[in-house]
Amino acid sequence: MDAMSNIKAGNGFWSEQEGPDSIPSPYRVFSANDWAKFRADTPLTLTNDEVVRLRSSGDPISLDEVRDIYLSLSRLLSSHVEASQQLFEQRQQFLNISPDKTPFVIGIAGSVAVGKSTTARILKELMARWPSSPKVDLVTTDGFLLPNKTLLENNLMEKKGFPESYNVSEVLNFLSRIKAGEAGVEAPLYSHFNYDVMPDQFQIVDRPDILIFEGINVLQSRDLPEEGNAVPFVSDFFDFSIYIDAEENIIEKWYVDRFMRLRETAFLDPGSFFHRYSKINEADALEIAQGLWNRTNLANLRENILPTRPRADLILKKGVDHSVEQVALRKL
Repeated sequence: MDAMSNIKAGNGFWSEQEGPDSIPSPYRVFSANDWAKFRADTPLTLTNDEVVRLRSSGDPISLDEVRDIYLSLSRLLSSHVEASQQLFEQRQQFLNISPDKTPFVIGIAGSVAVGKSTTARILKELMARWPSSPKVDLVTTDGFLLPNKTLLENNLMEKKGFPESYNVSEVLNFLSRIKAGEAGVEAPLYSHFNYDVMPDQFQIVDRPDILIFEGINVLQSRDLPEEGNAVPFVSDFFDFSIYIDAEENIIEKWYVDRFMRLRETAFLDPGSFFHRYSKINEADALEIAQGLWNRTNLANLRENILPTRPRADLILKKGVDHSVEQVALRKL
């Protein structure tokens, strides 16, 4: 595929357009090899040991892929941050007011098990090592989920991760305070071990230069009100957004494989919410994993997550081995 090929919406999102009636795409698509050229002379500041530490279980990202894909992305983000800072300073001069520090916010979206956390952690480390040494914080939306008790009371446990399972007003309040430049903003914490929000435990976000906000539904839109009343979207607070993409059947395999691996590791701890799954035979565990995927995660992907893909500024398309094969960048 040519580096500047267009993409079209729908099932052919990553296909080249053909024919006189094709609609121009807002994206440019690059192969991994073409995208790697954009890193130019950007230095690689991570070691192989650091990459191994940062990657999630089952996500075999390599140092070579960090060099080829994420260094180019880091360079692109650096230019966006610099341009945003210049515009901010010009706006302050125009208004003749004292500047307040406003973080550059990056949203990262995509399905469960697609590798959002690895991408977020790698980018955080790369950006924090820019020559300007910016302060970079990472917050996930898991902490903004409603507590299990509330989900159970409202029959939402089967829809955990769906938009209605989050405290959206709390998310919007958090991002509003971040964008207002407030110091010491609290973000609630989540325990995957307990599979629940951790009561009275918080991450303190103290006026970073850059905030990465990662979660499956961060690009989700909402119904618009009548009479033009203000209803902010989470993505309204983003300066740049990234969607991690892969074919549905590939993500399903990653999810099921991860579930089966966890049976042999984290689920073995008696205190784990999912400890019961470590005690059943492999065939039954496989059936349960498949059921969880079909009932919850696949439905969420189709209904809520995938439809937000065209709202991203940049899309990373992964292949079966988890490596990024194509990159789509929104045209300016």
